[in-house]
Amino acid sequence: MSDRTAQLRIAVIGGGAAGFFGAIAAAQANPKAQVTLYEAGPECLAKVRISGGGRCNVTHHCFEPAALVQNYPRGGKALRGAFSRFQPQDTIAWYRQRGVKLKTEADGRMFPVTDDSGTIVDCLVKAARTAGVTIKTRAAVKQVTATEPGFVLSLKTGKVACDRILCATGGSPQGHRIAHSLGHAIASPVPSLFTFTVKDPDLRARSGLSMNPVEVKLKLTGQKKPLTQTGPVLVTHWGLSGPAILKLSAWGARALHDQGYQGTIVINWVPHMNQDEVRSLLQQSRQDGGKRTISNHNPTSAPKRLWAYFIHKAQIDAHTQWTTLSNKAINKLTQELCQGNYRLQGKGVFKDEFVTCGGITLKEVNFKTMESRRCPGIFFAGEILDIDGITGGFNFQSAWTTGWLAGQAIAMP
Repeated sequence: MSDRTAQLRIAVIGGGAAGFFGAIAAAQANPKAQVTLYEAGPECLAKVRISGGGRCNVTHHCFEPAALVQNYPRGGKALRGAFSRFQPQDTIAWYRQRGVKLKTEADGRMFPVTDDSGTIVDCLVKAARTAGVTIKTRAAVKQVTATEPGFVLSLKTGKVACDRILCATGGSPQGHRIAHSLGHAIASPVPSLFTFTVKDPDLRARSGLSMNPVEVKLKLTGQKKPLTQTGPVLVTHWGLSGPAILKLSAWGARALHDQGYQGTIVINWVPHMNQDEVRSLLQQSRQDGGKRTISNHNPTSAPKRLWAYFIHKAQIDAHTQWTTLSNKAINKLTQELCQGNYRLQGKGVFKDEFVTCGGITLKEVNFKTMESRRCPGIFFAGEILDIDGITGGFNFQSAWTTGWLAGQAIAMP
């Protein structure tokens, strides 16, 4: 190893999941390198700490790269090879080796057994310190200038020279500005993983109710085929949320943004039955229900208050007796249960776990090393890239994977 390599100065910009993981990987790959991490905020790993409702959804129990990439609306193709080198099994092993065990929930999401994101934060901070990473907070990098050789970082406190840079600034506009200044094209960032605003006061009055599974279709102007997802749906005081809605927001992120978050949502609340079966179920209820009112006899799995909403939406008087229910009313109720139409009129946010669609154009990055094809010596990892996954631990996994690959490569001679 040459003297220059032994004194390799590596700057990591961004103290989130990808930046931290990359800094640790670099310091471990080359213990003689000087690895310094610069975080603009007052603390590192803030998003990790609040993720998963404070539990941290570390990764997903999907160990086949070909299947894993199907959970990325953008970036799946580029990640295919990357996941063959570092995937969820490697993430699990990495944390286990450092005393942190993960558990798998029924839907495949993986969390620390402590159910505390602080366990993950503490593990990463300890690993960074053990590896010799220098961590600087409140150290925003304003500009990066390519020199020969290396780079100069401009901070509020002055300028710092380094040999190589790992830029892992997430969806921060400043990170995109730095990448653009070094010759990179940026796919305009727009929100992903958000809830749907439905201005229906009767639906909103049922806030807190949920059903699972539910099939949701999103119809947008100009799209021949609607986007479809099946899973839990939650009624909120602003409209609709839940995994099925969040997945639709991810797959439709760009189109939804372009259409001002306006569209049509079609919901099949009873996807385990076809329309004829639902109609037969209601006809059987008419036959068996006798003088009971339609509001007091619910033949579906819907919560009582949601069943009342379906009745109201089908324009049926709640006091109507089952025995007097007309075929026309049964058809309208069948329609509401199987193909209920809702108007999308805006977006909400998914708590504080903001994810963006957009970032550095992937063809400009070598995914074997995560090094820039435009500016040698600068590497990228995490959400600064035009990569985003659906909810379930997939965004963290792409951060661990790209951070690890970048860290391994950036520390090499």
